Formats: sequence, structure tokens, C-alpha cells
Amino acid sequence: MARLGEGDKRWIVEDRPDGTNVHNWHWAETDCLEWSRNFLNNLLSNKTLIDGEGNLKIRTKNLEKLEGEAYVNIRKGKVIPGYELNLILSWEGEVVNEGGLKFEGNVELPYIADENADEDSEIRVTIKDEGQIGKRLRDAFIVKGKPFVLEQIRVYVNAMSKGGPCKDENEVKKVVKKVVNAGDGGTPALTPVKEEVKVKKEKKKEGFKTITMTEKFSCRAKDLFEILMDENRWKGFTQSNARISKEVGGEFSIFDGSVTGSNVELQEGKLIVQKWRFGSWPDGIQSMVRITFEEPQSGVTVVKLTHTDIPEEDRYGNSTVVENTERGWRDLIFHRIRAVFGFGI
Repeated sequence: MARLGEGDKRWIVEDRPDGTNVHNWHWAETDCLEWSRNFLNNLLSNKTLIDGEGNLKIRTKNLEKLEGEAYVNIRKGKVIPGYELNLILSWEGEVVNEGGLKFEGNVELPYIADENADEDSEIRVTIKDEGQIGKRLRDAFIVKGKPFVLEQIRVYVNAMSKGGPCKDENEVKKVVKKVVNAGDGGTPALTPVKEEVKVKKEKKKEGFKTITMTEKFSCRAKDLFEILMDENRWKGFTQSNARISKEVGGEFSIFDGSVTGSNVELQEGKLIVQKWRFGSWPDGIQSMVRITFEEPQSGVTVVKLTHTDIPEEDRYGNSTVVENTERGWRDLIFHRIRAVFGFGI
């Protein structure tokens, strides 16, 4: 493999032993670390999260650190992003009736990586003063700020999947060919000889999908029903914040606010029907979740899930919504309930 040129962007020509180019495939790699720093700084810095609610004020301050690597490879028009980043964001909060005394803290995301692009990054929230007021502010930031930060990271991940700083460039297809210069011993060179501009038409997927799933647990139906409707148990097996009303018409918020909705129908030990909405979905879209509980024999419960009206794409154009939703039900809810409460069969 011969590499031509150095710098932020590198063109790589793949050669056979006889010196000929393989299928005219070319690889363009662009360093995106500085672009990532500016992009994330604009998304995260100086954002007001709470302004007087609960007598609190909380806002993000500065992107204090972004270390690691970020790059985009483009091969035959296909975008292949790569990144492993460590991010620290500062924030401040105050209790209005406490004389305007401000408290400072940090948010750290130790590992933002392309290999975990479909998962929320680990996030650590700290505050310099761990007293009563500091703890109250930190808890408030976790409720409001953590979902905000994770949402902005998803925006970044989506931008990288589309090419990052190379997005516009990738929409123009350039036809290049290898030119052999007889005077330099046949060293291959990339010379643009023709440029064909093709407008890339974005395909907007329309419609919705349905997920159906059947899971078996070693427990009573009423036990599983109570776990799914109890916010403290949700916090236990998901390790995230949750608020769940047990009343029909009541609202819920789970996974640190990433999912919200309301109860439509509840029959203890038999049925849960809820409206569900993910924060990354287009505005106004709600799905419907229906969970039935059957106990074919004592101590064995069969759960049947039907999740309808799931959009094919989120608000950023990601087409993995259905796949991620199905994986979330299986891995983050049902499998974790088995592991934490010992309900495996």
C-alpha cells in the first residue's frame, strides 16, 4: 500500500504487486479532533438548564477538556467515523434564596467511542462542595443536565456518522484515475481528470414500525408488574433515575428522562398500556406500549410486549430507532430484571 501526501487529509492508493490500482478505490482520512472540540463546545457550553425552577439556577459553563482522537475515513463514498474521546464540561448552580452563592462542578464523559455509538456514554457529575446545598444542586443537575448532555452527544455521534467536517465534500462524487509518469519509474499519482457532480437526494423514510417480543420469567405475574411500575425498582435494575406514576393518566420518566410518557390502562398483574416517547424522536410523535402478563403455571410468567408506532428515523435522520428500541427492551429491561431480581429460567 502506497500513501501519497501527509497532513490532515491523506489519500491512500492500493496497489497490486504489478503496480496497478485496485478497482480505483481510494481512502481519504481527515483528522476531526479540532472540529469535534468546536462542535461539542457549541452544543454544550453556556446553556441554561434550570432558571428559577425549585428556586434553583443551573447552567453549563465551558468545555474544559476534550482529549483523544477523532477522524473520518471515506472510502468509495462510504463514511467510516472513528473516535475515542474523554470530555470534561464545567457547570455552576445556585439556590436563589441563599444570597446568590454559586457552586461549581464538572461533568465527565470518560469514554465516547464509535464502538458504543448506539449506547449512552457513561457520565459522572461532581460538585466541589458536597454539603447539603451542593448535593441538592448536583441532584438537580443529574435530573435536568444529564439528559441534556447525553442528547448533545447523540447529536455529535450523528454528525460524525454523516462525515463530520467532510459531510458536504462527501456529497460530491469525484472521478479520479491513476496516472503513471514515465519519468518517475511508474509511481502512481492521483490526478483528477473529470468531476461529476451528483446531487445526493436524501431519502426521507416515512411510516412506523412495530416490535413484538415474548419473554419468560421465573416469578409471579404480580411481582413483575410491580417491578415495572415501581420507580425505585426501576432505578435499581437500570442504574438511572426514574419517576413513575401508578395511576391511569399519570406520567412517567425513565432512563434519566430519555423516555417519557403516560399510563393509558393498568390491570395489576395482567396488563400495562402506556404512551412512550423518546427524547430523540421528532416532535409530536408518541408510540404505544402494550405489555400482557400470563401465568401458565405457578411461579412462571410469560410477558408479551407489543410496541407500536415506532418511527423509522429519529429527529437527526438516524435509521436505527427500531433496532435500538428492540435492543433496549431486551438488554436494558428484560435481561437486567432477570439478572438483578434472579428471575431467570
